[in-house]
Amino acid sequence: MHEKVASCAIHGPAPIPQEGGWTKALEITDLSGLTHGVGACAPQQGACKLTLNVKKGIIQEALVETIGCSGMTQSAAMAGEILPGKTLLEALNTDLVCDAINVAMRELFLQLAYGRSQTAFSLGGIPVGEGAEELGKFMRSQVGTIYSSQQYGPRYLELAEGYVMELGLDDEEEIIGYKYVNLGKMMALIREGKSPQAAYEEASGTYGRFTEAAKTIDPRKE
Repeated sequence: MHEKVASCAIHGPAPIPQEGGWTKALEITDLSGLTHGVGACAPQQGACKLTLNVKKGIIQEALVETIGCSGMTQSAAMAGEILPGKTLLEALNTDLVCDAINVAMRELFLQLAYGRSQTAFSLGGIPVGEGAEELGKFMRSQVGTIYSSQQYGPRYLELAEGYVMELGLDDEEEIIGYKYVNLGKMMALIREGKSPQAAYEEASGTYGRFTEAAKTIDPRKE
């Protein structure tokens, strides 16, 4: 019972894809990649989308986007200061102020540990400094807000194009398009020196068959 029997099954970890290569990850410093994850708090009243750019186990960049909870926005500000410079293990065991952000951090850790990052097959991954590129040139999160009721039907309030100002309805009172203003573009124009009115007009546009609408309504008032 005391004689040692050799095991033939010790071959180390399975290799995982990382930034265009294959790695046998033995230490936290063996993990690299850019990836996204979403977490919710226990009462699920709000959610966080977290994006991390990790190089050799160390978080280089963090993009924290939150929705649904006013307190979470303040927590995100603190998490944004906490995360860069930490190793993945440190971040996993650090209170990121909000449960939703902590859950998102856990999901990102799992993705990176199992080779499921967004850059698993991208040679070299995402260079440091490009971690927020998905926000676009106006550096604004993609937001969709739609309210609908059985009594009054749907109201588009904000979509990818921007803040919805008017809904275009056809003869059957169905939505066929909308007029919007891209708030990121408008603010960029104002900061460049344009008047608010000129910036508002330049940043406005329509989507769908708005010009064919039989009537239009303000989705926040009508």
